[in-house]
Amino acid sequence: MNGIDDDAFDDAYDGEPNGDDSDDGAMGLLEEELRRAAAVLDPLPPGLLQIAVDAYALHDLDARVAELTFDSLVDALPVRGVTDAPRMLTFTAGEVTLDVEVTADGLLGQLLPPGAADIEVLNGPQPGTQVRADDMGRFTTDTPPSGPFALRLRTGSDVIITEWLRA
Repeated sequence: MNGIDDDAFDDAYDGEPNGDDSDDGAMGLLEEELRRAAAVLDPLPPGLLQIAVDAYALHDLDARVAELTFDSLVDALPVRGVTDAPRMLTFTAGEVTLDVEVTADGLLGQLLPPGAADIEVLNGPQPGTQVRADDMGRFTTDTPPSGPFALRLRTGSDVIITEWLRA
């Protein structure tokens, strides 16, 4: 036996995609089992993994790091009676300021000086969420970050990355 459950494969995929939600769980189990089999039968060489990590670290080498200059968890005075206040953050990189409000519904922010920008919400190993700041520099996301997060801004040829914070 090769470690792959043939019945799980037959149950998960019958040759025809049908869009049934019950198959999503079986496909997820099959995918996980295939990942485990690949890790055992054809493991990633440690040297190659280190090269990939090093290469990824260099992809934003020319980016400026925006420093956290205000965090309402640290710098603001608490308001009596307010239990679910949004977290307010301010980042600066040279002449660029980024104000961000973190709520249970997502992020709300503005880039100063105002201008259009592509913004990516980085969430650790998960793929980032892409948003576009309008001409006034305003942007919103529908989902709040979970765990460590940072923002990557692209304004023309300029790339700015914020410090990593825990949501």
